[in-house]
Amino acid sequence: MSDQTEAKDRKPSEGLRTLYKRDPIAADQQIFGRRAHEDRRGFLKGAGLATMTAVLGMAVPFHRNFPAGLIPAALAEETEAFFLATKDGLTILNDRPVNAETPAHLLDDDVTPTARHFVRNNGLLPDEALRMSAPNWTLTIDGEVDTPLTLTIAELKERFEVVTLNLCIECGGNGRAAFNPGASGNQWTLGAVANSAWTGVRLADVLKAAGVKDTAVYTAHYSADHHLSRNPEKQAISRGVPIAKAMDPGILIAFEMNGEPIPALHGFPLRLVTPGWPGSTSQKWLERIEIRDQVHDGAKMTGKSYRVPAYPVAPGTDVPKEDFVIIEAMPVKSLITHPATGTTAGATNQDVEIRGHAWAGDRTISTVHVSIDFGATWIETTLSDAPNPGSWQRWQTRVKFPQEGYYEVWARATDSKGVAQPFAIDWNPKGYLNNSLHRIALTVSA
Repeated sequence: MSDQTEAKDRKPSEGLRTLYKRDPIAADQQIFGRRAHEDRRGFLKGAGLATMTAVLGMAVPFHRNFPAGLIPAALAEETEAFFLATKDGLTILNDRPVNAETPAHLLDDDVTPTARHFVRNNGLLPDEALRMSAPNWTLTIDGEVDTPLTLTIAELKERFEVVTLNLCIECGGNGRAAFNPGASGNQWTLGAVANSAWTGVRLADVLKAAGVKDTAVYTAHYSADHHLSRNPEKQAISRGVPIAKAMDPGILIAFEMNGEPIPALHGFPLRLVTPGWPGSTSQKWLERIEIRDQVHDGAKMTGKSYRVPAYPVAPGTDVPKEDFVIIEAMPVKSLITHPATGTTAGATNQDVEIRGHAWAGDRTISTVHVSIDFGATWIETTLSDAPNPGSWQRWQTRVKFPQEGYYEVWARATDSKGVAQPFAIDWNPKGYLNNSLHRIALTVSA
């Protein structure tokens, strides 16, 4: 009996599936007695239907359409989460500083609950006494302005219109775990994105009151968090945006999240929310905005931080530092939030609802399509309008699976400029801007 025949006839135990998630190389060796695995993030070498059938333990309809070497989504994603106080089911990536992401199926709400909003910190939280001093907290606007301002939160509320907007924040490194060769940094999979309701005043209104000079080029954001070294001379992060972006009415100086004071992990008592651009521009624990006559050069604004090569590069290329450009608007992206990956979707020919969200930086979404046959055909979904600019958009559809077995649902969004999500990742050295299409694994019963 050949290796492949033996593998095809063998239904693996749950233990082998667990081993495959933890150590794909060892699992391949158990099945085939040889090393078939190349990299669990994306591709298998020298294995096809027999490998998938053996490891998944079921038939794979539409297997002829499956891209050669691609790892099934059921094996490529980890779905287990760890506990973080005040959070519901988030996966902790790092505890110093605290960083945690949200599994896709927990992002099904149109407005992301605070308990399910991802956490991305660059430094250590401000001291407790400072964090809890909201009544005395002040924000200074200075630099290239006619009238420097220092305002309490109460004065912000009194002097400027208070608005509530649903705004999408996504970490620039969301999806970094899928890059091959890998990139250093938090290994986000899919869940460094959220769309909560933020209440505050428009940054543009405050800047207009200060009188931005013609010499203004960029904002510079400063906050009260600590550098990991606790050296007071060092900043954990200090980024900014071009003046034209700063005048976008969708950017808020926020003091509430989902109708409550902003939690400590998310920037209490005051922060910026800059939808559509990397989350690093949404400064937490905000104390000062300086208007500068040059591109800001604060912590994580220079070098290769939040930058990508100015031109396409081959995976693994060593790109000169001077050839990197600052990331601005985030690319088009979608997320399947229901059903959860790895679950049983229902029975053959039964209607199954597929739904999720899509967003596109400074643009809107024009269409979202899904495929259940590994991209051979695509089904257009019903797309809802955003409640306001800067929010993600809900999409949904219903599909029937023609026979029992293993399926993948793929989602692909197209933005208002006609740009669609790619299937393959456009590699860059720091692992930013992964907007490859999302796919989930489902089982369909007889």
